[in-house]
Amino acid sequence: MTYSGAKERIWTRDLVFAWIVNFFLAFVFYMLMTTMALYAVERFSASDTLGGLASSIFVIGATISRLFAGNLVELFGRRRMLGIALVVFVLTSLSYLVIDGIDSVALLLVVRAIHGAAFAIGSTAVMTLAQSIIPRSRRAEGTGYFTLSMTLATAIGPSLALMLVHGPGYIWLFTATATAAVLAMAAALFLRAPDKTPSPEHRARLRRFHPSDMLHRDVVPVASFMLVLAVCYAGVLTFLNSYADERGLATGASLFFLAYAITLFAARLIMGPLQDRRGDNLVVYISIAAFAVSLVMLGLATTNVVLVLAGAFMGLGFGTLMSALQSIAVSRVPMPRMGLAISTHFFMLDLGIGLGPVLLGVLLNQLGYNQMYLVLAGVVVVSTGLYHLVHGRVERAEHEAPVPVDATV
Repeated sequence: MTYSGAKERIWTRDLVFAWIVNFFLAFVFYMLMTTMALYAVERFSASDTLGGLASSIFVIGATISRLFAGNLVELFGRRRMLGIALVVFVLTSLSYLVIDGIDSVALLLVVRAIHGAAFAIGSTAVMTLAQSIIPRSRRAEGTGYFTLSMTLATAIGPSLALMLVHGPGYIWLFTATATAAVLAMAAALFLRAPDKTPSPEHRARLRRFHPSDMLHRDVVPVASFMLVLAVCYAGVLTFLNSYADERGLATGASLFFLAYAITLFAARLIMGPLQDRRGDNLVVYISIAAFAVSLVMLGLATTNVVLVLAGAFMGLGFGTLMSALQSIAVSRVPMPRMGLAISTHFFMLDLGIGLGPVLLGVLLNQLGYNQMYLVLAGVVVVSTGLYHLVHGRVERAEHEAPVPVDATV
């Protein structure tokens, strides 16, 4: 593919509002994900296991919904499904204020699962809208900028949540998340991007819904690479604080994700345009190397500075890979199947983050924290071979001479 000097415009009114919607969706997710386990234990005297379920059942609901989200978005329309999902998202966000006055952890689990399902469908719909707006010639760059909404939510959400919980309390936390959900819905009302109307044949196919429509077969191979990376990243999300406490590096751990977000923000300004100009492989291989270096630094960390630097490399590595692989997933499908491509990508991401703590818990018991992170670094390096098999070996030819996309399938 030749890169034209006349760049198509990325930022439009609709993309800005889609960015805002996605930010608030992710903001609510991260605020509650970091506090829900402790809330269940403190408010309902739940066991640690049940508290963990109160946190993770959101991801379980989201993961299951990803199997249907792409098909629903394509069949009923992106804006319509976004609106429906946001209504449910707002109602479930408000429900936490009601649940706090009711002594029922079972009700909390139900609301968390529904909340996760609404999040999955809403995020799939808004990301599909965003991808339909971003110019094809600048897809990687535009995807990188758009997914910065999630990066910002990662940086702000957990810190604000802990500040509220340790300050005015959980009612303020739930008020803040409900407000954010309402703001997401308000921003969605300003979206005017037209939906792509399916052809009669395609609509009939979507209505017949077959299990094969849960995941797009052309995206599954590269999404399987995302699955491996997500399992490795789950080792950071789940065990970083415990590892830091064991080594007396609590300060470094508190700054880890801030370094992650700052580095990722800077990397997006470079890596997205580089992927559009030079192809997927260069960006992916650089990011794999950075991810592996980050895990090695975690395994060997003895000072707070090293832990913060590991967060910076993690942003360049895993953070860049998330948007780069999403861009690759979308590029492998025709326009009407974009929603299914995105839901396939995020299904594998959610599945990896969900399975990671279980699989790595076994590894942790055998090896300890530092050895576990070094093993994960090795897994990331070896996963380069998987990427080469599923995409890397044909990427150069596809980038230089792309096959015309049939928009009717």
